[in-house]
Amino acid sequence: MRRKGPGRDENGLTPEDRRIWTRVSSSVAPPRVRKAARVTPGAETPTEIAVSPQAPARPSLNPASKPAPRLVPPPSPHKIPAPSPRPKPPPEDLEPRRKQRLSRERDPIEARIDLHGFGRFEAEDQLRGFLTSCQARGMRAVLVITGQGRMGGGVIRQAFGEWMQAPALRGVVSGFTAAHRRHGGNGAFYVTLKRRV
Repeated sequence: MRRKGPGRDENGLTPEDRRIWTRVSSSVAPPRVRKAARVTPGAETPTEIAVSPQAPARPSLNPASKPAPRLVPPPSPHKIPAPSPRPKPPPEDLEPRRKQRLSRERDPIEARIDLHGFGRFEAEDQLRGFLTSCQARGMRAVLVITGQGRMGGGVIRQAFGEWMQAPALRGVVSGFTAAHRRHGGNGAFYVTLKRRV
C-alpha cells in the first residue's frame, strides 16, 4: 500500500499523476455493448462448425470475404474389370460318324503332314505351324502322320495327345482321333479344325 506523503492524496497520487491519468482515461473509448446473438434451436453458429479435412468448408455468405476454396470431387470408384474371356475347351475325340466319313473320304482330308525324321520339339513346332496355317486357309480336316516308333512307343506319337490339349491349339483344333488303317492306323491321326472367327 502506498504511503501518503506531502502533496499526495489518499491513493498516494500527486497532482501530476492525476493529470496524466485523466488524459489517458479520456482517450480510451468505453467498450460497445453488443446485443446477444439470436440462437435458433438445432442451428449451428459459425463458431461451432467443425470442418474436417475430408469435408469441404461451407462457402461464406459475405461477398467481401475471401472466395471459397475450389471443391474437389471425390475420387471415382474403382472400375470393375471386365470379366476375362472364358477359357477355350480342349479338343474332344471325334464322333464315330465323323471318323467313319473321314476314313471313307466322304469328308475330304484337305492336307497332311508327316512328322517322321523330326525331333520332339521340332515336330511340335512343325505341327503347330501346320495346323494354324490350315485353319487360316479354311480347312476343316487334316491328317497328321506321327509314326508308331519301335514297339509302338514312338516319342512323337506319345506326345501328340499332350500337344493337342495345349492352350496354344485350343482355338485351332476341335477334335482328333487315331486314323483308319488305310491312312496309317495307330501311326496317324485325323484332326478336325475349328472355323476361324
